[in-house]
Amino acid sequence: MTGRLVVVGGGQAGFALIAKLRALSDTRPITLVAGEASLPYQRPPLSKKYLTRDMTLDRLIYRPESWYHDNRIELRLSTRVTAIDRAARSLALSSGDMLAYDTLVLATGATPRHLPESLGGALDGVYTLRDFADADRLAEALQPGKRALIIGGGYIGLEAAAVARSLGLTVTLIEMADRILQRVAAPATSDLVRALHQARGVDLREGTGLRALIGTEGRLAAALLSDGTELPIDLAIVGIGVTANDALAREAGLATANGVVVDAEARTADPSIFAIGDCAVLPFGGMMVRLESVQNAVDQAEALAAILTGGTEPYHPKPWFWSDQYDAKLQIAGFGLGHDHTVTRPGTRPGSASVWYFREGRLIAVDAINDAKAYVVGKKLIESGLSPTPEQAADPAADLKALLG
Repeated sequence: MTGRLVVVGGGQAGFALIAKLRALSDTRPITLVAGEASLPYQRPPLSKKYLTRDMTLDRLIYRPESWYHDNRIELRLSTRVTAIDRAARSLALSSGDMLAYDTLVLATGATPRHLPESLGGALDGVYTLRDFADADRLAEALQPGKRALIIGGGYIGLEAAAVARSLGLTVTLIEMADRILQRVAAPATSDLVRALHQARGVDLREGTGLRALIGTEGRLAAALLSDGTELPIDLAIVGIGVTANDALAREAGLATANGVVVDAEARTADPSIFAIGDCAVLPFGGMMVRLESVQNAVDQAEALAAILTGGTEPYHPKPWFWSDQYDAKLQIAGFGLGHDHTVTRPGTRPGSASVWYFREGRLIAVDAINDAKAYVVGKKLIESGLSPTPEQAADPAADLKALLG
């Protein structure tokens, strides 16, 4: 518990690490370096309740400034790390200072992909959503009667579509792939979510890309789609994925693969440098994956805190995710990558259902829409290493909870 720990990144993972270290009575000096001027805060509500103004920024902030002072944590806000000198164990900061470390943790997160200027990405009226300043700008634009184009049918795009439609905007969503959620969910889940949006009046166009956004005097006016359609619009929200913030690690000679490559202890090839959260590529289920979720950020950070205070237990991810869209809650347990079979299980009330993912006959993930019971049972089964048969999972009369004993 000696030597300075520097954490780069003020998101969920970085905060969870320092909070857990102090809870474990770790007394080493800690410095948290964060690029934003704000105290560290929650990001998931930005595309949900914060965007609709049902939640204010003060409710998103993890702890007041006094907490950092009381816990002897030095904050370097509005500060970026520009380079890592591994030999000297020091960081070059945007302020011009050098900051020495004994242990370095990268919790740098990920950045939304932007449309290039050649496609109109620099026009006034084009938005991405990463921080509260982005959400503030977008919230001002989400006025009833406006025409919004959502570019991208992943979770961020779909959540933005739900907010915009709920606020009375006319919404068109385009997805270049054959279906929404193609990268992260089975066709059955895409079908359920598509129906949810179409029932609310979203014009959802799959297999449709963007040729260009068209502006008038620098202001967005229309979108030219891949099928030749020219669509008049007032604003566009870009949700085309994220890129891990791994440049610091890569420039320092560490292994990266759209994320900083780490082992089950969150350690890079440099024994004094770790990476956690959305920026980390870690082992899971025989694969190297990047898990973009609050759950992973917190659990990996707390596992690392235990290791830094003398523990020896590696991190075993138990993924779960969620997405709120309209009055529907999509809850996901496990990780469906590599599945070879799915079945759909009807819920017990209208609008509820779950999709169960199998690989070689074993349950690996569950997507539940408005079906908390299916989510809870599925999550417990996966974490216990237990599995119903696909036939049992598809049968609403089958008591899956009984498998837990």
